[in-house]
Amino acid sequence: MEQRPGNRVSAEIPVRIWGMDASGKPFFGTAIAGNLSAAGAQLSHVRHNLKVGDTIGIQYENMKARFEVMWAKASVAPGRNGAGVRILANQPVPWGEVTAAVIAGTPAAPRLNHGAEKRRFARHKVQFPLTVSFPDGQRAHMQCSATDMSGRGCYIESLVPLAISTIVIVTFWIDSEKIRTNGVVRASDPGVGMGIEFTALEEQIKNRLQAYLEKIDQGFASAAGQSS
Repeated sequence: MEQRPGNRVSAEIPVRIWGMDASGKPFFGTAIAGNLSAAGAQLSHVRHNLKVGDTIGIQYENMKARFEVMWAKASVAPGRNGAGVRILANQPVPWGEVTAAVIAGTPAAPRLNHGAEKRRFARHKVQFPLTVSFPDGQRAHMQCSATDMSGRGCYIESLVPLAISTIVIVTFWIDSEKIRTNGVVRASDPGVGMGIEFTALEEQIKNRLQAYLEKIDQGFASAAGQSS
């Protein structure tokens, strides 16, 4: 079923956004995209103030596109800004499969990313502190937080991400236990961030990490519901 630009659906999806904020400073972060169509979307839970007429990047799963900010609404509550965006010409619609599936009344086909097995572990949009170091020990450790994580890997926001195939060591904590695993950079988006796959994490630890992330995510959702 062909999706027309005017067809909008009420599905809400987590996206990454980046560009220049209203003060002219570069930013990258996360938001919720809703009221989706082939022409644009409405963003909520935006942490930065946006400016009408500016161009920003939006990514959903592996699809990225450039959008123009049509309207922007600031909120007194932190992380609650909103905006309406319109896709620029000759750009792919990042959520095209989602909207087409909703309009057709059928579930969207899952997108595969380096094999279907990785989808065994749902990704969680949480701030998860960790340390990235290097096997040669010649470079300084990176103290950072993953913004998207599962038992198989994580995504770290960075203006200067590491190159694809870079071998790293990732260290983090599950409750009081320190976990250290090898990893490799699988995705590198300049000005946005990088995706790291855990390559030496035992299956038992993967499952424990996944359960731990789910507990954190549920705690955030509960807190957000109480404050809204």
